[in-house]
Amino acid sequence: MEMRGKRVLVCDCEASMPLDAGKLAKACQAVGAEGELELNTQLCRAQLGNFQQAILGDKPVLVACTQEAPLFTELAAEDNPQVELAFTNIRERAGWSEQAGDATPKIAALIAEAALDIEPTPAVEFKSGGVCLVYGKDERALAAAKQLAGRLEVTLLLSAPGEILPPEVMDVPIFKGTITQAKGHLGAFGIDLRGYAAANPSARQALDFEAPKDNAFTECDLILDLSGGAPLFPAHEKRDGYLRPDPDDPVAVQKALFELANMVGEYEKPRYIAYDAGICTHARNQITGCTRCLDVCPTSAIAPAGDGVEIDPFVCAGCGACASVCPTGAAAYQFPADDAVFQRLRTLLSAYREAGGADPVLLLHDTRYGQEMIAMMARAGRGLPAAVLPFPLNEVTQVGFDFLATAFAYGATQICVLSDPAKAEELGGLAEQIGLAETVMEGLGYGGGRVQVLDARDPEAVEAALYGLEPRAPAPAGTFLPMGGKRTRTMLALRHLYEQAPRKVEILPLPAGAPFGAVAVDVQGCTLCLACVGACPTGAMLDNPDRPWLGFNEEACVQCGLCQTTCPESVIKLEPRINFTEEARHAITKNQEEPFHCIRCGKPFGVQSTIERITDQLAGKHSMFSNPEQIERIMMCDDCRIVVQFQAPDDPFGGPPRPKPRTTDDYLREREIEEARAKLLAERAAGKDNGKGNGTGE
Repeated sequence: MEMRGKRVLVCDCEASMPLDAGKLAKACQAVGAEGELELNTQLCRAQLGNFQQAILGDKPVLVACTQEAPLFTELAAEDNPQVELAFTNIRERAGWSEQAGDATPKIAALIAEAALDIEPTPAVEFKSGGVCLVYGKDERALAAAKQLAGRLEVTLLLSAPGEILPPEVMDVPIFKGTITQAKGHLGAFGIDLRGYAAANPSARQALDFEAPKDNAFTECDLILDLSGGAPLFPAHEKRDGYLRPDPDDPVAVQKALFELANMVGEYEKPRYIAYDAGICTHARNQITGCTRCLDVCPTSAIAPAGDGVEIDPFVCAGCGACASVCPTGAAAYQFPADDAVFQRLRTLLSAYREAGGADPVLLLHDTRYGQEMIAMMARAGRGLPAAVLPFPLNEVTQVGFDFLATAFAYGATQICVLSDPAKAEELGGLAEQIGLAETVMEGLGYGGGRVQVLDARDPEAVEAALYGLEPRAPAPAGTFLPMGGKRTRTMLALRHLYEQAPRKVEILPLPAGAPFGAVAVDVQGCTLCLACVGACPTGAMLDNPDRPWLGFNEEACVQCGLCQTTCPESVIKLEPRINFTEEARHAITKNQEEPFHCIRCGKPFGVQSTIERITDQLAGKHSMFSNPEQIERIMMCDDCRIVVQFQAPDDPFGGPPRPKPRTTDDYLREREIEEARAKLLAERAAGKDNGKGNGTGE
């Protein structure tokens, strides 16, 4: 059988799954499969030749088994290294269940989902040279440092050490000091120290240290924290290269030592978040708006950067909480890349429906805790109900309102989130998104209580909750493609839910902080300065270059609050809501006035009421506007105001007459004149003296 160009191999695992080849083939054909289904019963042993034959072709191969994936991968590497392999688990997720006889539509849907082509996720690279800092306070830290010294380049830092016998051989550098701040990641940690001092080599009965100094700094690739104090990083368990076992637990310490010993070389991890600063609503002009991603990031990987934020991919642990709460999709989860999660969602739910399934319940779970919980239920309990469709994610916290709304629009009756109890503190962002989804479903008449978080540690409790779900009627399933960005996808889902809603509520109020809504403008106080338009990052606030007009497009508004914070008159208020009418999709007028016409040239400029108010407030009340000519300048456009200003006799920019340019010839001519004058005066003086002496009378 082939599906989406892939050769599909199905095995009933030695008849431990009650698979009907005919029914399964028919169900798969309903979702796009071609050819006959050959049902194997021992594909990994007696029928291994069927797999070897399949991989010799030129088509990718999809094997409906994950337990023996290592065996199949090894054989493929030997027989045909070029073949593309994919695997899906139909056994623990469907076939091993007390309702396995009714799980044929689910199995067909799981195969259809696995047959999708998913683009790989971009990666970031780490590089560790093995420089390790062991941070502790007693002999246990010294013993750990000496054990690691054979594999890593180790330095021991003791905080407030007690009586510690100096080692006979100083094979590990020992220092004293207290870490005041740590930052960075695997391969690039930076540490600030207080009271830093090296050990004295002459110490005899107990370690002694040189004179301490503050404001020291050091770098390392790895950190083993055995201090027993507060963690050096928020969400420290997610910080690559930083291990903090309980120093009183020898097993945990040894496990950390083994792990650290292998942390040398180059590593890759997914670049979980794709960030688009162009649609980020964090800030404008140093005024803060949306801080949702900053508020929910557990590792502090996100920091403000100008009008946007900066996400450190090396510190990001991939919880996806920022993508969940981001109203515009500026922070988008890309593990897997692009919109693969929504393609999987649409394929899974539509294939289940087309294969004959009804009333699907979507079970969201991670690929670690949740997957193990499902396996335990399948092996030791009743397994998953036939209508419960498991949907693995890297982290359940990556789910946002857009995903929840789309799932309901595609026909899911309920959504269950299987969450690790140890990560309960990370569910804040997801809880807000669930609350928003519940508000919308309740407001449209579908009824609330459709999203549940299952965080019990006991598989039997989770199993009981799934089998105890009360039946709920789904919304008629939509067939729209999940196209566009986050906002577009969300509106597609909301419009479908509204069109099929039992209760047509045109305007649905939402709680404060919801990323949908309108703005109210107090027209009496609005001066149409349009500062809000310049601050709006989504284009929801609009203007008109030809006249004083303030418009608003509600569908584009994410309630970031930048318009409200920027408004100098404080006349804007946010109104969280969803407007399902056509009005929300078009620009509406919030305020408008007639322009003032220049009294000199007649060109429209400014706002008439504003010009009149300024004129009334300044006329005769300010020294610069004491006569009619000065007042008239206020009522002129920019061009005319400049012309009149320079034509006025009392030009404040005027100065004394410009001096006449002088040249060398001018100076030489003046010198000649002065010399001639001096000569003439001398001659006259000489002639007067001669006249006295010769008696001529001349």
